[in-house]
Formats: sequence, C-alpha cells, structure tokens
Amino acid sequence: MPTDKAQLTATKSADTRHDIHELIRKRWSPRAFSEDPIPQEELEALLEAASWAASSYNEQPWEYFYAHRSNKKGFQLLLSCLKPGNQEWAAQAAVLLVSVARTSFSKNDRPNRHYMHDAGAANTTMMLEAASRDIYGHMMAGFDYEKTEDEFELNMEQEPVCFIALGYLGDPEQLKEPLRSREQTSRNRKPLSEFTTQIL
Repeated sequence: MPTDKAQLTATKSADTRHDIHELIRKRWSPRAFSEDPIPQEELEALLEAASWAASSYNEQPWEYFYAHRSNKKGFQLLLSCLKPGNQEWAAQAAVLLVSVARTSFSKNDRPNRHYMHDAGAANTTMMLEAASRDIYGHMMAGFDYEKTEDEFELNMEQEPVCFIALGYLGDPEQLKEPLRSREQTSRNRKPLSEFTTQIL
C-alpha cells in the first residue's frame, strides 16, 4: 500500500526544542524518489543558490558535474562511481551530481585549508533551496574515490567531496529493507548539551 506523502513529511519533519526555520525542519535525505524529472530551470536555480554560499576570500572553490536521469550515458557514468549499496536506490533519482572542490586558492595557488568546509556550505545551501521547492537531496560519501577522479579527469587540485541525488519525494515502499523502515522513521539529533560549551 502506497505511503501517504503528507504523513511521511510530517514524520520526517525535525522535532526541535527551539523554533527554527521551516526549511531546516523540512530538509532530510530520502532514498525513495518519484519518476518525475526536475526541469533544467529548477536545477539551475539550485545551483545558483549554491553559488551564494559563504567561502573563504569568496574563493567559491566548488564545481559540479551532473546529469539528468533522461541522459542515460551521463547519468550511468555518475551512477557507476557510487558504491553498490547507493547505486541501488540512487538509480531512481531525477538528477545525480558530484560535488568537487579546488584545494588551493585560484589567485595564488596557495593551499586553501577551508576548501572542504566551503564546498559543504555550498551543498547545504543547495539542499535548503531544494527544500523550498519540494525537491529533496541525499548527499553521499559512499563512492569510489579513484574511479571518480579518473572518470572526470580531475587534476591534483580537484577533490571529489560527495555525490548528491536529487528528486521529488517517492514512495518508501519501493525500497528494500532495512532502507524502507529507515525512510519512515522519525529523525533525531544530539541535544545541544552534547556538542556546545558556553564559555563564562
């Protein structure tokens, strides 16, 4: 029996102690995507949102390689770089992307120790813009690092950060266990007391 999407989104909405922005409460990382494509204009809006993330010296050290599912060759190339466990469900995404970061400053070629942080900020900004459009994203660390470097001909100053599956929310019933149950379980986070210290 198909899962009610309104009920699913309510279950996955963050249960917070404090009042935070609805987009942050709404954003989560599904594995079940619908068959609906993401229009190119919508995707470009997400990528532009990423471009406005904060970065050290406004370096913007991020780059994206992507393909729509309708582009079978490009999509399969991206999919083939994922670990098998991620390939199984990510094949249903509307768009696959790989986030790549430049490890040095373009202005002087000196090492940029904040490149990974800045690329992560861009990815998160993209995810929030996606949430505002009822598009969901799942960022993945489970990929073949060396294959990704080879397939996309990355140079010594380019490092793959993560892969991202984008799409509209699908039915968890299309997933196998244990992913199906995880998809329908409420989320939680550590309490503030576990990761914050007030300096007096």
